[in-house]
Amino acid sequence: MRYLHTMVRVTDLDASLDFYVNMFGLVETRRIENEKGRFTLVFLAAPDDAADAKGAEGSRGRPTLELTYNWDPEAYTGGRNFGHLAYEVDDIYATCDKLMKAGVTINRPPRDGNMAFVRSPDNISIELLQKGPAKAPAEPWASMPNTGVW
Repeated sequence: MRYLHTMVRVTDLDASLDFYVNMFGLVETRRIENEKGRFTLVFLAAPDDAADAKGAEGSRGRPTLELTYNWDPEAYTGGRNFGHLAYEVDDIYATCDKLMKAGVTINRPPRDGNMAFVRSPDNISIELLQKGPAKAPAEPWASMPNTGVW
């Protein structure tokens, strides 16, 4: 397992970048504009991690801060501006099975063989991402519904 990123929702992307990059000193390593989903993701890294965080196209290097800017205005209350922790795992199905057998609810099952979400005892959302290419869809995950929020 490897720690990937922490996601924080922001209401003003320019002001957030001014703070995190110009004032705090982080470096932008990657940006994703998703017109269909109406959001922008900006990944930032500490200067000493920036080269590794950029890595090869599509690779996940050093841990980053993911700023998520939703194009449609939304008031973030109750901690909704903090998104999730993300970890890359060697086998998403085995990891989810182990967690489920230990009594952890799989809030968003890995139906796509790539991504799942669980919550910590303190209700922190944790994203699990399959290392490398997605696994082929498999049961019981492929037909398992979402449970609660993630």
